[in-house]
Amino acid sequence: QVQFVESGGGLVQPGGSLRLSCAASGIIFNIYTMAWYRQAPGKQRELVASISSIDSTNYTGSVKGRFTISRDNAKNTVYLQMNSLKPEDTAVYYCKAQRAGLNYWGKGTLVTVSS
Repeated sequence: QVQFVESGGGLVQPGGSLRLSCAASGIIFNIYTMAWYRQAPGKQRELVASISSIDSTNYTGSVKGRFTISRDNAKNTVYLQMNSLKPEDTAVYYCKAQRAGLNYWGKGTLVTVSS
């Protein structure tokens, strides 16, 4: 059974930082591409960042230079370091494992950026 434990969300002021973590079990973690998505109220879920099994990364334009995705295969964990947060970053953040048409989703963690 595939399971994810997401953590690190919360309330932060504009300009602040948060680090999200997603610990996976039930998959061979190091062969999966891992990704973070987010869904703001009233909007569609969107890709934020991804990291492949060979550590190739990809970011959506609005977070480039502010967010960093990384992975620790020894801990089966993917991270999202978020700096210079803006109110428009407010959303539920989800991690996803993907490979060969298989997609596994976490339950999400809420990030609220507000003064």
